[in-house]
Amino acid sequence: MDAFEDSWGKKYWEMIRPWRNAWEEFTAFRDYDAEIRRLLCSTNAIESLNARYRRAVRARGHFPSDQAALKCLYLVTRRLDPTGTGRARWMIRWKPVVDAFAITFGDRWPSATSY
Repeated sequence: MDAFEDSWGKKYWEMIRPWRNAWEEFTAFRDYDAEIRRLLCSTNAIESLNARYRRAVRARGHFPSDQAALKCLYLVTRRLDPTGTGRARWMIRWKPVVDAFAITFGDRWPSATSY
C-alpha cells in the first residue's frame, strides 16, 4: 500500500484515503483462505443460497427441532444446482468453499456426520 501511495497518492488521494482509513478491516479479510474470499466477494452466490434457504424453510413451515432445521439447510446446501436437474458439477464447485469453512471455522462449523 505504501508503494502504491508513493506512486499514485498525489493524483488519486481521494481514492487512497478511504483505503487507509479501512486498512485494518481489509487486511483482516485477506487472512481468510482464497476460496472464502472468492465467496465473500460474490454477493450473487450468497443471495442465491439465501433464496434457496428461504424457499426450503417456507415450503416446510416449521421444524420439530433445531437439528431438523439444520438438516434441511444442509440438504439444501448439498443440492446447489441452479437448474434443478441434479448435476454434480455444482456441488463440486462449492466443495472447496465448504471445506475451507470447515477448516477455518472448525469449532463453529457443523460436520456433515452430525446429521
